[in-house]
Amino acid sequence: MPQPKKGPRLASSPAHERLMLANMATSLYAHGRITTTLPKAKRLRPLAERMITFAKRGDLASRRRVMRVIRDKSVVHKLFTEIAEQMEQREGGYTRITRIAPRKGDNAPQAIIELVTEPVSPKQATVREAEAAAKQAAKDEDNEMAEATEAAITGGMAEDATDQAVAANESGEDVAAADQSAVDLQKESKEAEAAEAQAEEDADVAEDVAKADEK
Repeated sequence: MPQPKKGPRLASSPAHERLMLANMATSLYAHGRITTTLPKAKRLRPLAERMITFAKRGDLASRRRVMRVIRDKSVVHKLFTEIAEQMEQREGGYTRITRIAPRKGDNAPQAIIELVTEPVSPKQATVREAEAAAKQAAKDEDNEMAEATEAAITGGMAEDATDQAVAANESGEDVAAADQSAVDLQKESKEAEAAEAQAEEDADVAEDVAKADEK
């Protein structure tokens, strides 16, 4: 006999197991609680909570998705109207499993799985609202800081460009005068170098003449 890939098989075939879980979920939504064995309750819980999640969405696609599992239209109507409204403030944990005494005869562990219909406490709701508000405020502050930084960078670049343009316009004559002074200094330097070279050449000629006279 083939073995299931994950977890124990609760029925003779996968199709039988899906049908059994669907019937149990239908009874759970209709009566609010059912008594079954502990393994079946643990396998039922994810399916039941997934159907409630679809019901909280409330759109047509979600209703059709639930109708593939829950075939009783009256139970589906109750799930989408009453149960979904009761679970509006909850973000999960729609069911509760409570262990009870073992079953007589085979001593199988039993449990009660029920819908958590108690309203969320005002304190928890206030804490969640405060956390959401704090996250939104932090996000808005980060966005404002980023915008301010970008504006400051843009403004600084524009100011620098303006200062450079003004400085260039104001110092146009100074730049031309500095260029002329550089040209004059370069010309004077060349003339000084030429005079120095001529003086060295004259000194060498005079030295040669002095040595010839000594001889």
